Amino acid sequence: MTTLPVVELEQARIRLGGRIILDDITLTIHEGEFIAILGPNGAGKSTLLKTLLGLIKADAGSIRILGRTPHRGNKDIGYAPQHRTLEADLALRARDVVGFGLDGNHWGIGLPSRKRTALIDKALHEVNALDLANAPVGQLSGGEQQRLLIAQALLTNPRLLLLDEPLANLDISREGEIVSLIARVCHDRNVAVMLVTHDINPLLPVVDRVLYMANGHSAIGRADEVVTSQTLSQLYGSPIEVVQALNRLFVVGAET
Repeated sequence: MTTLPVVELEQARIRLGGRIILDDITLTIHEGEFIAILGPNGAGKSTLLKTLLGLIKADAGSIRILGRTPHRGNKDIGYAPQHRTLEADLALRARDVVGFGLDGNHWGIGLPSRKRTALIDKALHEVNALDLANAPVGQLSGGEQQRLLIAQALLTNPRLLLLDEPLANLDISREGEIVSLIARVCHDRNVAVMLVTHDINPLLPVVDRVLYMANGHSAIGRADEVVTSQTLSQLYGSPIEVVQALNRLFVVGAET
């Protein structure tokens, strides 16, 4: 039995402020797939996520999330936006931040406190952060705060997880921990993951495909198919060199 694709883009064009971010992109993502989204600053990586969230409408073509047009407040999508370190004196506990994922944009009577607590604790446990539940969130490390954002995104049992720069400003050790966590969630929940990053290297062992965006164009495929001198030179319209050394990929001649 085939499953409904989680994300479908067919000849889609996304425009922002008069500028074409993506043009004529066709892409299908299935449940359990881990997709890394790369490209230079301003390429529209975050804009693509906002389009899937229903915050921006496609200019042409079609976009479907589980067979439906993207719309705001879709509980089938878990979203962790770009993270900025919180103030040290912020008067919120970790469980309070995670609980925001249950509130969304909905009005009316919330969940009973016991059920709400159970859902939050379950999400914290899944990201190995239950011991941080009552800690002041501003005193947590960047990696610990990122775990909370992922837990928040998981609260509605999403089919699609959109993560915007979850590895930003983390040291190599914390990067590895967060990558392993996301890969485990992807596998255990069979959820589709689309993760925006500036560096493919921490993800090479776990990612299924790479979507590389530049100059309104894109390429999709395995990392060894997309992150190549030939493909990136075509996307940028100028010579780009991809060098492999010490099991890492280095892109020379492009702003990444």
